[in-house]
Amino acid sequence: MNTLLRSTASCAPSSRWLSPLLACLALAACTTPPLPTEPKTAAPALQTTAANAEPADLDVHAQQFAHWVAEFSQSARTASVDEATLHRAFDTVRFVPRVIELDRAQPEFNRTVWDYLDNAVSKQRVTRGQDKLQQSRADINAAASRYGVPAEILVAIWGMESNYGSFMGDIPSIDALATLGFEGRRGPWARGQLLAALKMLQNHEVERSQMLGSWAGAMGQTQLLPSNYLAYAVDADGDGRRDIWASLPDVMGTTAHFLAKSGWQVNQPWAVEVRLPAGFDLARADGELRQSSAAWQQQGVLSLDSRPLPELPDAAILLTAGARGPAFLVGANFRAILRYNNATSYALAVGLLAQQLAGGPGVQTPWPRDVQALSRTQLLALQAALSAHGFDSGPPDGVMGPATRRAIRAYQRSVGLPQDGYPTLDLLTKLQ
Repeated sequence: MNTLLRSTASCAPSSRWLSPLLACLALAACTTPPLPTEPKTAAPALQTTAANAEPADLDVHAQQFAHWVAEFSQSARTASVDEATLHRAFDTVRFVPRVIELDRAQPEFNRTVWDYLDNAVSKQRVTRGQDKLQQSRADINAAASRYGVPAEILVAIWGMESNYGSFMGDIPSIDALATLGFEGRRGPWARGQLLAALKMLQNHEVERSQMLGSWAGAMGQTQLLPSNYLAYAVDADGDGRRDIWASLPDVMGTTAHFLAKSGWQVNQPWAVEVRLPAGFDLARADGELRQSSAAWQQQGVLSLDSRPLPELPDAAILLTAGARGPAFLVGANFRAILRYNNATSYALAVGLLAQQLAGGPGVQTPWPRDVQALSRTQLLALQAALSAHGFDSGPPDGVMGPATRRAIRAYQRSVGLPQDGYPTLDLLTKLQ
């Protein structure tokens, strides 16, 4: 971070393309509409951003960004990226303030799970997915058969990531990843992805103009990150290109290959909605305690229709809405989906969409829809209050993670509440 915030005197250009870059950045920053200001207690950010700066500061910000790009370019050269690729990537690179806004407002983490699922697994998306499944059955089944991943799972990811190829994102991936690397909150991750994107350019996998996608730099019809593209993309149609933008065989083959390499297990369900017995210790439903489904069944966990649980050697109980919401038994395939997007709400959405594409039901247990989601500011306050009471939730970041969930459970145990690890306004009030 200190490197990013040094004075402009230390930002002398180190490459012949930096001067036009500075002019481009300043112009782009001045014409970008203002964005909401992040709470003071949020994760560290740049002291001056294009979203809230005075004109004089915008020039300083542009120079800081250009200096970061120059330094990154030097590290890319060390990693064998050639000059032609650096020019193609960075001659027109821009800082994109909206990327920072979207990074801190991810719906998977900032809405209740039922609100997220209402939108992600809508009737319209189910119906359209069933149509797409029938229209492209041969290509989808070929990938499913080759890699052992159900066709409905592949179509569900396709639907979640790009609404079945209808919108693949409009943010230049190079710009998005450079912005995230410069801003710093996800710096090491973004730098690794940006280097992978440069390798894609250097290998002539894709042109820079085609590298459009999400705020996080993911691309194509199933939104693959650059590092995952390099590792898992396949040429399923045999035309010599790994085309996740326009070739459906490549899209489906790549997605199935990714899941197979991420631990997908043939003939295991993605999850099973279950009923917990009376008096069940909710501290055991933390998503981390794993045992066989047979062991869970011996402890009174049943499927909703009371049939024997499917065979899962390494299963956990997951409560996504606390003690009052549904419970799921999840295994290796749920975790494979999390490798695609490490958000529980996302993995649930993929599984439930796939289940309904196959004619199955949605969630059967009612959601506690009277419970409000905590805002980022409220989650920050909750994390700070937990730490103040001696329950370590890690550095406050306004995002629910394992450390915060463990801290909530520890507090709940100390005051005799059900240990579901779920954040609520009532819990925040008690702590404050």
